[in-house]
Amino acid sequence: MSAAAATAAPVRGRRTLEIVLVGLGIIAAVVTMGGFTLVMNQVDQATFEAVVMPALLGGDTALDPLAAREAGDTLAAWFGVSLVLLLLLSAAGIALARSRPWRRTPAWWFLAAGLVCLLGSQLVLYPVAFLFLLAAALVALRPLPEGSPR
Repeated sequence: MSAAAATAAPVRGRRTLEIVLVGLGIIAAVVTMGGFTLVMNQVDQATFEAVVMPALLGGDTALDPLAAREAGDTLAAWFGVSLVLLLLLSAAGIALARSRPWRRTPAWWFLAAGLVCLLGSQLVLYPVAFLFLLAAALVALRPLPEGSPR
């Protein structure tokens, strides 16, 4: 072993790919879940009946407009709570992935965020949840040297 190799800096391990995937998932979840929640909280009944209700129900307008509005408000509340929980879980996972990238603990946080996204969106946002689940799999399966510096 040469003297230059012995004094070389240790291998740096980072979880950049995983953090980018989670960041993209966060952006997509905020735009979709947060956007729907924002629209439902801002729209009045007449606009809901003219624009949102046909988009939600398709061609089936047999549902009473007040019942449809209540269902839309319930869905918006469910999306809002799920989004807040998803953001908290993602933030914890990112913090752990940045501070201790060699550990596998962030995988559990990203897995939980993916499941919250999947179940919180009632299986609609499965492509977004896939980003969180892929990040969890990468953290779990991609090894980094023990104790590698930031």
